[in-house]
Amino acid sequence: MQIAAARLQEQLAKGLRSIYALHGDEPLLQQEAADLIRQTARDQGFTERHVFTVAGAHFDWQSVQAAAGAMSLFSDKLLMDVRIPSGKPGKEGSVALQSLVERMADQQDVLLLVLLPRLDKTAQSSSWFMALNNHGATVQLDPIERNALPAWIAHRLDQQQQRVREGEEGQRSLQFFADRVEGNLLAAHQEIQKLGLLYAPGELSFEQIERAVLNVARYDVFKLTEAVLAGQHLRVQRMVDGLQAEGVSEVLVHYTLAEDIRSLKRVKDAVSAGRPLPQVLREQRVWGLKERLFERVLPQLKTAQLERLLQSAHQVDGIVKGMKLPTWPTDNWQALLRLALMFSKACSPR
Repeated sequence: MQIAAARLQEQLAKGLRSIYALHGDEPLLQQEAADLIRQTARDQGFTERHVFTVAGAHFDWQSVQAAAGAMSLFSDKLLMDVRIPSGKPGKEGSVALQSLVERMADQQDVLLLVLLPRLDKTAQSSSWFMALNNHGATVQLDPIERNALPAWIAHRLDQQQQRVREGEEGQRSLQFFADRVEGNLLAAHQEIQKLGLLYAPGELSFEQIERAVLNVARYDVFKLTEAVLAGQHLRVQRMVDGLQAEGVSEVLVHYTLAEDIRSLKRVKDAVSAGRPLPQVLREQRVWGLKERLFERVLPQLKTAQLERLLQSAHQVDGIVKGMKLPTWPTDNWQALLRLALMFSKACSPR
């Protein structure tokens, strides 16, 4: 059974299941969901806990199965915490997990909690994951996207009886806060807690938030292209500066920008030739948020624009590899920023 992350607490209140699997790459959300399950289990008498971390090809799965069948003299209920950091239990692990969950499905004295990273569609269709889903509950913990971050911050502030001011100042406070913590949800949580320590419950001014919240943002090169496609020029500039400060490879940044330009050109050509857009996007492996962004920008982008962007990407490729061109900045990052902003402006909402 799949459970939405937002409804996990509601489901736990209705009754604790024997098996839970949490999958996602956001450490804070996984930690909070796992803690919620563990606390509910403790409240219901699961006082003993065994932790297993699956690492390497020779992990002893028999020890996991043995633990599930051997009860302690000091506790009548056991929580088994199995962590699979790679998201791949392996052939032996797949068989062991399926056998374990089938045996545990109706047990009342053993609870299995499996912690996994983000899983792709292939992993979610595997026999071992389907067994977890069919015999227990699986929870997908999606990251908080940038456009949802201000509302998430406001909700967390509300939980500690704090709020931003009404109107434009409040929205500016939340946007400022989001800019400072983007891509680093654990640090965002810590900054929210810090506000709870520094200021009394009630309304927070922009000045209070500006003084207190540190710049702890971390940027993902693949999120950069989402900002570019959304036409968010200021965010693009912050992200390029942040990627440079974090020591990300210029080659990787260029490749990511150039690949999206090439993908847009291929999709544009295919659609112009009469092929259906959804089919072409699937072939180009464009899905999720990027699929929606492609659908928005493609009608406004002219073929000539994409050809100019491709030419610019080719020139910046040379700059990143050591060439100098008279019409481009000599600094690699300045050239990348110029390319990203050219691309972003072409994608600006009309």
